[in-house]
Amino acid sequence: MIKDYLWERKSWMALFLFLELFILFVAYLDPTIPLSSILYIVFLTTIIFVVFVIIRWKKETAFYQRLQEWERGLDPVSALRAASPLEKIVERVLASQTDQWKQELKEHLATLEQEKDELLSWIHEMKTPLTAMRLIIERVGDENTKAQLLYEWLRIHLLLDQQLHQRRLPHMENDLYIEQVELEPLLINEIKPLQSWCMQKGIGFDLQLDVRSVLSDAKWLSFIIRQIITNAVKYSESSDIVVKSFMKNGHARLQIQDFGLGIDPKDLPRIFEKGFTSTTEHQNEAATGMGLYLAKKAAKPLLLDFHVESTPGRGTTFTILFPQENDIIRTRRM
Repeated sequence: MIKDYLWERKSWMALFLFLELFILFVAYLDPTIPLSSILYIVFLTTIIFVVFVIIRWKKETAFYQRLQEWERGLDPVSALRAASPLEKIVERVLASQTDQWKQELKEHLATLEQEKDELLSWIHEMKTPLTAMRLIIERVGDENTKAQLLYEWLRIHLLLDQQLHQRRLPHMENDLYIEQVELEPLLINEIKPLQSWCMQKGIGFDLQLDVRSVLSDAKWLSFIIRQIITNAVKYSESSDIVVKSFMKNGHARLQIQDFGLGIDPKDLPRIFEKGFTSTTEHQNEAATGMGLYLAKKAAKPLLLDFHVESTPGRGTTFTILFPQENDIIRTRRM
């Protein structure tokens, strides 16, 4: 900051230098003025001026150093401690602006919270007509039309489910209940709504569960598995999806393997990015790019880790790595 201060005071220093040179010039022209005495005076005044600049630098820059380190959440009056009249003007303006921003932020947060509550309410209200729609579709006689309607119904159902969980994600930690979750009924509950879609595409499921239960939150684990399974069904055709659970290196693992389109190697590092829908299937209007992004965000508080392997044209394997029991219990206590 000393460079900035000296540059700010360059006009004052230029004036001082000019006066010193002017005195020396007058002494040089006037033989009655002893040059040695003038040089002594110039030397003393220069020392005094340098000391003065150092003192003023420390005093005048203290306010601006506090301003650089000022945390926006703190009150400027208590954090900056202005001393000079000009500093107090800056402080008053900052305090006024901060109060205004805090008020606007409070109003915006209240509006966002209200909109979130309204959206959650709307999503819950949509479940009733969706349930009725499903019952009506079940009565359709034409199997081809029925399958198409069920597919579109399922898309709406899954998109609403994504929106519901997306709104809950910021407060997910308040909604967790860690318990022993039985994997088989959980997987069956997630596969069952996809039954008509799977039959239409000729897809079956092969469950090989060596580990029967894991320590996690049932609701959020279901959501994560739902995103992976629906992706597997979406990009598969006339093949089985193999779901395995096993222990390895002290960790329970759940592996979901499909034999569908696979993922291009250049897309693999980006599949968990928000809105990413792949480059090879970029024209797929059914893809939102949100499922795996939300699954990754939901996995973090549960201490779940993902490992993905894929070969284009041969399929994709998602492996969910569960934490050891001690890790998740320690996290819950923090």
